[in-house]
This record gives sequence, structure tokens and C-alpha cells, in this order.
Amino acid sequence: MFHSFFPKPKLFFTSAVLWTAVCILVWYSVGPQIGAALGMPPMPPGEQPPLGLAFFFTPDNLWFYLYFTIFVVIFGAAWKLIERNHPWSNWSIWGSAFIIFIAYFVVQISVALNNWRGPFFDLFQRALEKQPGITAGQFYDLQLRFLEIGMVGVVMNVVTAFFTSHYVFRWRTAMNDFYLSKWDKLRHIEGASQRIQEDTMRFASIVEGLGVVLINSVMTLVVFLPILFNLSANVTELPFLGAIPHSLFWLALLWSVFGTVLLAVVGIKLPGLNFRNQRVEAAFRKELVYGEDNADRAQPPTMIQLFANVRKNYFRMYWHYLYFNVARYTFGQLDAIVLTFMLIPTIVAAKITMGIWQQIATAFGQVSDSFQYLVSSWTTIIELLSIHKRLKAFEAAIDDEPLPAIDQRYLEREGGVVHQDG
Repeated sequence: MFHSFFPKPKLFFTSAVLWTAVCILVWYSVGPQIGAALGMPPMPPGEQPPLGLAFFFTPDNLWFYLYFTIFVVIFGAAWKLIERNHPWSNWSIWGSAFIIFIAYFVVQISVALNNWRGPFFDLFQRALEKQPGITAGQFYDLQLRFLEIGMVGVVMNVVTAFFTSHYVFRWRTAMNDFYLSKWDKLRHIEGASQRIQEDTMRFASIVEGLGVVLINSVMTLVVFLPILFNLSANVTELPFLGAIPHSLFWLALLWSVFGTVLLAVVGIKLPGLNFRNQRVEAAFRKELVYGEDNADRAQPPTMIQLFANVRKNYFRMYWHYLYFNVARYTFGQLDAIVLTFMLIPTIVAAKITMGIWQQIATAFGQVSDSFQYLVSSWTTIIELLSIHKRLKAFEAAIDDEPLPAIDQRYLEREGGVVHQDG
């Protein structure tokens, strides 16, 4: 799955993590000083960032674009020297870097919108209170700034969808070519044709959605955590807890970790059940296919027993999804009110304006949603893990290793029913 597309995947991802840590360390230690020396200083504390399109061209943002490019070029050039002959290195190295950059830029669009919400809703509140000096021109100007940000968002969403689709299809192509080159070893595995055609297709499709969301979540945390950290200065106290420094930051962190752990625990059995479901469905379908050409196959007793395996596994899944959904939907309902509940003392004390409330709600939502990546994506992650388990059997066969334990257990239990080719 990975070595077909990435050069030396274990070393590649390890080096990518370490290099990212170096980039972050340099950026937060001497990055601002280097940028200032190059004529791109950071924005002075307390100064409001420009609204609209101008936000994306501030000196500190331009310095980050240049900084990111320099470190990516160094990393990519090093790997091109290490692995010169890998057929997919251009897509896996440069394509991955580009996806990370556009994910960061999409998050910057959210930051620009959050910057816009403060002045707009403060102006909105003053207008409703009939304060003097409010004109329609002020609203039209802010609407124009919103349109500028929105059009940038349209362009980036189109670019993201187009490029990631091509990127992931290249990954599927790499897997497809690799598995077909090993077909002599793979053809005897249960459902081999389905794994090459359907599982690689589903793997690519899920990675396209899940991978982009994961990168966006990480980038959102990197960008919005400092914003939420600073906005916490407007919150005086929390119910039952009192005054806590940077309270919104800790609230988002603890609440999201709680939700993630909760769903991970209650859903721990689901990946294995989904994998077994694919196996029993494949066995039922395969016997029917054999029965089309051979009158001795797909006999009623065999098909009844095979379908009984399908029914048994589905009923087990329904039960486990029952309590999983109870936990998931209950947490989602509580998540909808937790921020407002915690801010009631601050709202009653009139310590924030409508504009600051909008900025807090947006920043908290962004951070909370990013921390809750597993919560919101858990069912899709389960499907991806089950596909991963099936494709791991391919890699075991290619390397002449025993099948994964879950395959062996399946064969032991169903061996008397499922006809094997090898």
C-alpha cells in the first residue's frame, strides 16, 4: 500500500516527522528574526490584521510561504538523491508537499474570515443599538472584503479537489501496478480480484477524503490554537471551575480528548467486524460466481451456510454499532452546547461583544473539530482499517509470510465451507 507509492516509506515518514519538528523549532525560535532581516517582519502585537484579500499578502504571510518552500525543496532534493529510481517519487514527495501547503492556505482562509467576523458583528451590534456614525457604506465595504475572502476560498477548494483526486488516483495506480506484477503469488488468496480492483479503489477514495481532513485538522490546530489561546483573555471564569488562565484552550483540549477516547473505546471492535464482513460477503459472492460455470458449486446447503455466516456477522455489527451510536450521538448533542454553557458567566457579565463572541465560537469550533478528528471520522476510519487488513494479506503473500492472524482465524472457522484455491 505504501512502498508502491512512497520511497522507503518507514524511513520517509520518520524523516518527514523529524524534519517537520526541525522546521517548527526554527520557525518559532529564529524565524521571525530571519523574516524581519529579509524585510518581512511579523505583525506588531495588538495590531489588527488587514481584512479581505490583503490578509494573504502581509509580510509575515509572505515570509511563511517562502520559508515553507525552502524547507520542502531541501527535504525533497535529499530524498531524490536517496531514491533516484522510484517511479512515483515526484508525486509522493512534491505532491504531498503541495497538498500540505494548500491545506495550510485553506486554514488561512478560515483565519481571514475569523478576523472579518470581529469588526463586522461589532458594527452590526452598534447599528442595532442605533449608535451614531454607522453608515451603509461601512457595511458594503465589509461585505466586499468578505467576498474577496470567499472567492479565494472558491479557488482553493477547486484546486484542492482537483489535485487531490489526481494525487490519490496516482497512488491507486501505483498499488494496482505493484499487485498485478505479483499476481502469480496473489491469485490464490480469497477474493484476490476484489482486493486489487475494489479494495484499492476504496482505499484511494477513503484516503482522498480522510487524508485531506487529517491534514486540515493538523493545520487548523497549528493556526487556531494560538488564536484561541489569546481570545481566552476575554473569558473571566467558567462555571464550577472559576477563573482559569487560557481557559478556552484547555476546555477545547480536554473536551475533545474525552470525546476521542470515548469513541475509540466503545468502537474498538468495529474494525475487525467490518473486515470479517468483507470476508463472508466475498465468500458468498465467490461461490455464486463458481456456480455460474460449474453445476457442482453453489448448492443450496452450501449457500445457506454461507449466507448464515453473512447474517451472523451483520447482526453482531448491528449490536456493536447500537451502543457506539448511543455514545457518538450523545457526545455530539453535548458538544453543541458546551461552549455556550461555559461562557454564560462571561456573557452575563457583558465582558465580550458580539464580534468577540463570533471569533471565540469560530476559533473554539475549529480547534474542537480538529481535536475530534477521530470522533467525526471514526466510522470511515473503521472502513479504512478493514480494507488495510485485507490488503495486508496481499503483502504477506508477496513476502512469503504467514497470513495475518485474523485471516488464519477466519480460515480455521470457515474452512469447511469456503472453498480455497490454494
